[in-house]
Amino acid sequence: MPYEIPAPMLAKAAAAVPDPAKTAGGLSFEPKWDGFRALVSWDGESVEIGSRGAKPLTRYFPELVEAFTRLLPEPCLIDGEIVVPTGEPGSQRLDWESLSQRIHPAASRVNMLAEKTPAMFIAFDLLARGDGDLQQEPFSERRAQLVDLLGDVPHPVHVTRTTDDPDLARRWLAEFEGAGLDGVVAKPLAQPYQPNKRAMIKIKHARTADVVALGYRIHKSGEGVGSLLVGLHGDDGTLYPVGGVAAWSNARRLELIDELAPFVVRDDDGEAVRGEGEKSRFQAGRADSSFVKLRPERVLEVRYDQLEGWRFRHTVQFERWRPDRDPSSCTYEQLETVSAYDLGDVLD
Repeated sequence: MPYEIPAPMLAKAAAAVPDPAKTAGGLSFEPKWDGFRALVSWDGESVEIGSRGAKPLTRYFPELVEAFTRLLPEPCLIDGEIVVPTGEPGSQRLDWESLSQRIHPAASRVNMLAEKTPAMFIAFDLLARGDGDLQQEPFSERRAQLVDLLGDVPHPVHVTRTTDDPDLARRWLAEFEGAGLDGVVAKPLAQPYQPNKRAMIKIKHARTADVVALGYRIHKSGEGVGSLLVGLHGDDGTLYPVGGVAAWSNARRLELIDELAPFVVRDDDGEAVRGEGEKSRFQAGRADSSFVKLRPERVLEVRYDQLEGWRFRHTVQFERWRPDRDPSSCTYEQLETVSAYDLGDVLD
């Protein structure tokens, strides 16, 4: 029988790379891979891949199931990340869009994508090996056994690089974003694995941008603003949707309805005009993706971490309203550009 897959250990956010001297036993730093968190159980006969949200991922990555079955040298339980690379060797980066397409109900499409955009697995912790449960061992020991187990295993299984040098970690934070990575993670070397506990530290990129309010969706409770849709002007002057702002308090959601009322687009009968929004693959069960349209007259400042194509990669956070800004000035030019960095150099 496969190992029982626990809830993964989580991370709390920090604004900067922490000082290892302030943590008993020191810290180990590693790149923060931007993919699907995955715990891989291999008992010598069958593979199971569990996700952070307890959603089985096994059926979505047949090429990795085949690779684990063929390459893993002994039964083990591994914590890591599933990612999809794109680009030619020497100029590769992570491709979130191709990865997200793998969550599809049709096996035929999953198999087609497994051949067209094959995934790889980045291992960063070892929870069990053979008959031995390693979760109570310190990370320094788990890491040593991970390298011993998988250090010679070829692509598509990789062991993430680590360092105990905070200066090198800061350099990784600056450089590896160009390969599509998400930041840096710090792990206490002396601590055991702690399922569902925020025992690690994540340092991600945080930037601000001024964006235009385009509309809002009603909260799933049926009351107040659930998310505010925002946009940026392209070089041709077109206002493109780039993401959404969420995480309002209950009171704030209701206040926003009144604050935004003067900007709601209305038809000849005075009814609010609605637009049809995009529906995420992870929101397939959501009945209504429509939104209330707003006249593009209000500017707000948001915090974001990175772009994916022409959109913000994650939901952005509200910082403040900017009544001093003209909506036409909210363009892509204000966004920080990131120098390209080859994914292969991160893996090596």
